[in-house]
Amino acid sequence: MTSERSMTPHCTILGLPLQAGTGRGGCLMGPDAFRTAGLGEVITSQGFGLTDLGNLPCPAAATEVTGPKHLKKLSEIVAWTRDIQTHAAQLAAQDTFPIFIGGDHSMAAGTLTGVAQAAAERGRPQFVLWLDAHPDMNTLTSSLSGHLHGTPMAYALGLTSFEGIFPPVPAPLDPANICMMGLRSVDEAEHRFIAELGIDVYDMRRIDELGVVKPIEAFLNRVAQANGLLHVSFDVDFLDPDIAPAVGTTVPGGATFREAHLIMEMIHDSGLASSLDLTELNPFLDIRGKTATLMCDLTASLLGRKVLDRRTRGL
Repeated sequence: MTSERSMTPHCTILGLPLQAGTGRGGCLMGPDAFRTAGLGEVITSQGFGLTDLGNLPCPAAATEVTGPKHLKKLSEIVAWTRDIQTHAAQLAAQDTFPIFIGGDHSMAAGTLTGVAQAAAERGRPQFVLWLDAHPDMNTLTSSLSGHLHGTPMAYALGLTSFEGIFPPVPAPLDPANICMMGLRSVDEAEHRFIAELGIDVYDMRRIDELGVVKPIEAFLNRVAQANGLLHVSFDVDFLDPDIAPAVGTTVPGGATFREAHLIMEMIHDSGLASSLDLTELNPFLDIRGKTATLMCDLTASLLGRKVLDRRTRGL
């Protein structure tokens, strides 16, 4: 689809160096890896103004909270969520395109709820395009691993179990306004929640059958018709690990290079994107920065770079 809308001509980067939500170290270095791979240069080369706010500091004093005993680093994630939610809401209310760089996907507990709060204050519906191998829809009680990077979507939807532990959700997401693409690792409880809520899901089999154009086009049309704001949450493991190895939760059979670029190009053409997560980059697992570089290239496509504008690296 095409649109007369256009993105705000300014971007703001906020690094979220957290890895407490996952069981593997390395995501802490994600924000700096994105910068080293040239994310700032990608943004300015597309004609956008840029403010880089650096990395959000680790919460100095995480108040001890109690919850199900199998949950890992709960107090730390709750503190991160509170801080990220506040900053995300502030950035989403400004005349800028926020790009949140992480960091494991537990960061989305704060980014999703923060941007949704700002959207509600503007009287507009918040839509989310979730590009991920996992739906991250476990509640605190349904999580089997106890790792909280598997729970941010459940929290942002206002599902039970988070009350009295996590910050209140100012504006829970509407399940009808979510589109998940690339799923190929879903827990039994998550299957149930998805079915009960009627969330629009395109797992890799449906993508194989339909391609990406029709699903993305239909979703973007819904966003436009509702005058909605669109947050894109892009997990590295949406991509096939052959092209993006720098993630601790690799699942074979992910999106290809062209599928991912096409999705980002279509989002740009729609003019609807209002904020972006780049998450789960673990540079400790990367090969000569190939994953970080690919994610920067995909961001360039979201910001408007066309195929004919690309230069062969090294020439």
